[in-house]
Amino acid sequence: MASRPTAPDRMRRVLAVIPWIVANPGQPVRTVAARFGLTERELLDDLNVVYLVGLPPYSPDALIDVDIDDEGGVTIRLADFFSRPLRLTPAQGLALLASSDGLLSVPGSEPDGALARALQKLGASLGVGPDDALDVHLGDAEARVLDQLRRAAAEGAEVDITYYSYGRDERGARTVTPWRVFAEAGAWYLHAWCSQAGDERVFRVDRIEHLDPRGTPSDHPAPGPDGHEGDGGGVAAGVTVFQPRHDDPRVRLRLSPDAAWVVDAYPAEVLERSGDGHLVAELVVTAIPWLERLLLRLGPEAEVVGHQGLPDAGELAARAADRILQRYRLG
Repeated sequence: MASRPTAPDRMRRVLAVIPWIVANPGQPVRTVAARFGLTERELLDDLNVVYLVGLPPYSPDALIDVDIDDEGGVTIRLADFFSRPLRLTPAQGLALLASSDGLLSVPGSEPDGALARALQKLGASLGVGPDDALDVHLGDAEARVLDQLRRAAAEGAEVDITYYSYGRDERGARTVTPWRVFAEAGAWYLHAWCSQAGDERVFRVDRIEHLDPRGTPSDHPAPGPDGHEGDGGGVAAGVTVFQPRHDDPRVRLRLSPDAAWVVDAYPAEVLERSGDGHLVAELVVTAIPWLERLLLRLGPEAEVVGHQGLPDAGELAARAADRILQRYRLG
């Protein structure tokens, strides 16, 4: 019996199939399935997943439409948001380019098709050739600290850490139970139980300034793959670095076209778009210092137009600028 494909394998397959169908509308299901080495049932199962791809509020214009006519011809119509230019940071573009071999190696992909041409254009814009080697740097985490965290996770033991919270701009001592060390978005992270918070937390490993293994067993074993406490066998893949709570404060910013990168760089909901490129976005705020730094960075390109749970939100940037000016004067 053939092994069941993993979720990443299936995703690569879907990402290869979609652009081919878009470029070749009306091809019979059996033809598409044969081209990509699938059974018709497997192809239809994949297309059923594509139906669910879209953006809030998931109205018809925000979803990918898959149509199979009476003669078995399949057509994919992309949602309206695909017609808007995609803004990628250099890091995001490089990550997409680095994964291109996996997409183009899917049986049935065209080496000169639409996907290949798009990846070539992306490489040219980044100045990366098809045979260039990529050197991936995952932050400044010390190998010793990573080893100690992995050992504690394997043993289910607690460790004491001194941690710098970038968002709150403060240092503090914590006792944590390491569950999983993982790399994401160019940095190393620790998923752990935090005794001070009384909940699970995710920490940037390069912001751990001191670590002292306690060697004492923890009462908080790592969740199993189903999210429940298990035998310490690890944490399900796909742990997100940021998980907002419903009661976190929110701020609404009116962003100029030059500041539109904010909605790509941070978890944000776009509330309004105007014809001149301005937009209003709502961001979750977990710490005031983070918002102050963002507003200072944006300067006149952003305006606070609303908030929830943030008194005097419109004055945050001015107060932060005054504090910085005072530091310079004292220096």
